Amino acid sequence: MPHSDETSRHRRFAEAAREERPDLALLCLLVGMEADPGLDEDGLDRAQIELDRLAGLVPFSPGGPEGWAAALARVLGGEHGFRGSGADYRRLESSLLHEVLEHRRGLPILLSVVWIEVARRAGAPVYGVGLPGHFVVGFGDPHGHHVLVDPFDGGRTLSSEDAATLVAGATGTPLAPSMLSPSTPLDIVLRILNNIRAWAAARPERTDVRLWAVELSLLLPSHPARLRYERAQLLVERGEFTAGAKELESYAEVVAAVEPEAAEAVRRQARAARAMLN
Repeated sequence: MPHSDETSRHRRFAEAAREERPDLALLCLLVGMEADPGLDEDGLDRAQIELDRLAGLVPFSPGGPEGWAAALARVLGGEHGFRGSGADYRRLESSLLHEVLEHRRGLPILLSVVWIEVARRAGAPVYGVGLPGHFVVGFGDPHGHHVLVDPFDGGRTLSSEDAATLVAGATGTPLAPSMLSPSTPLDIVLRILNNIRAWAAARPERTDVRLWAVELSLLLPSHPARLRYERAQLLVERGEFTAGAKELESYAEVVAAVEPEAAEAVRRQARAARAMLN
């Protein structure tokens, strides 16, 4: 049974995710509240104020996409040192916006969130681009003249060949035009939560982190149905056998119509979970 404060946080996250125009920064900060018990309302306000402050340092209307890219690179990558390194992939804090704002280090997608939110506040035509394995930022018209930059590398401008190299390095496949499509705020938040799940999955002692990352993902309007199965497995793994069995049975009902054999296998798992109580 979730605590009342946890229920309140989840309700707030769900409400924010269902806004007509979801606030990317707020959603990322609400993710941070799950990870960091010390992050309170004042902390949320300080993070938003810092984004506003950084936006105020960007020159007014510096030009076209190239001008915006150069201005943000100078302010964020140069003067304030936002960038990443290999070590950032090993730290949960690299996926938390308030930590990235404080320490100027993070994963490509969190650094991109900083760029997007600062640039948006400054009036730039900005959007996120979820390349496989490496998130970047675009300025300009995604279907016309635009510039791609890599916040993880301090805002280095990416040529088409650079983007293709990033994709090939991550997937071994060529760059497809669809990979350059803008990511919505909810796309970005789900990808951040996927990163957190992957971080926790590599650390068996952190099922607590993996569980809340799954639960927040399930609160997004669109999410993979299989996350319900993952949540059920985690509940069982954590000794919450009754709750896990119920979740397994619910998931079995969802998949029964299209995968009856898989549904029966899940029901067997539910029976095994209930047997752990005897």
